[in-house]
Amino acid sequence: MAAQQGFQAQNVNDEFNISQLIHDHQERAARLPPIEQVRTLLHHSARGFLSTLSQEHQGYPSGSMLDFACDAYGSPIIAVSNLAAHTKNLLANPKCSLLVAKDPEDRTDLIVTVQGDALPATGSNVDAIRTAYMTTHPDAFWVDFGGFQLLRIEPKVVRYVSGVATALLASGEFSNEEFRTAKVDPIYQFSKPITSHMNKDHADDTKLIVQHSTSIPVEFAQMLDVDSLGFGVKAGYRGKTFKLRIPFTRRAVERKDVKTLIIEMLEAAKNKSS
Repeated sequence: MAAQQGFQAQNVNDEFNISQLIHDHQERAARLPPIEQVRTLLHHSARGFLSTLSQEHQGYPSGSMLDFACDAYGSPIIAVSNLAAHTKNLLANPKCSLLVAKDPEDRTDLIVTVQGDALPATGSNVDAIRTAYMTTHPDAFWVDFGGFQLLRIEPKVVRYVSGVATALLASGEFSNEEFRTAKVDPIYQFSKPITSHMNKDHADDTKLIVQHSTSIPVEFAQMLDVDSLGFGVKAGYRGKTFKLRIPFTRRAVERKDVKTLIIEMLEAAKNKSS
């Protein structure tokens, strides 16, 4: 009985120590400025949750899931059917919000809400808005049909929250003037090919880098995304999974820099382990 209690106490202590290591490391880990995280997420996302003010049920919000793209200033563009309830709602009252989750399965990850007015594209903006939408959704040939139209959500405020229900909670908001001048991270666009390659061919290397960077003895580490200052992973230890931010030792300016930095981090990890 005493031995069992001692074992349980050791497990509790281990869990506390791991949680503390995660918290301490993640609190210091270099990240993009929040406004760049938000702008980058929206730029590279393609689907969100639109809330409009219902005309059928006055005073109540109405939710829809739909595809979107962003123009050069980060304003979301939606292609809507004239038969859809959300289109009728927006034509009567353009005020709306668009919610975009970086990982819909994880509420602790970054969530962005754009609040603004959805207005029809007009004049010289029509071609640019159509091009932006078709770049993100190249198979959306139906946008040129008579029963559809393109609307651009002009942001009034852009809000974000991350780390919900954790000790790393962060939130804030930006005005349209602030948001439209924010930068899209130039490295994030390469996330898919880089993470696919690392997870397929170098999973053990990623795990070793994570162990070295965090001092957490993770049992696996799957790379999720990459930006100029580091990368994200989903890692596991003793049956629990969690996300970690792994910072680079310096900023990556070009795609080739990511390979160089990962190789350097791997060599440092191997040297320490030996």
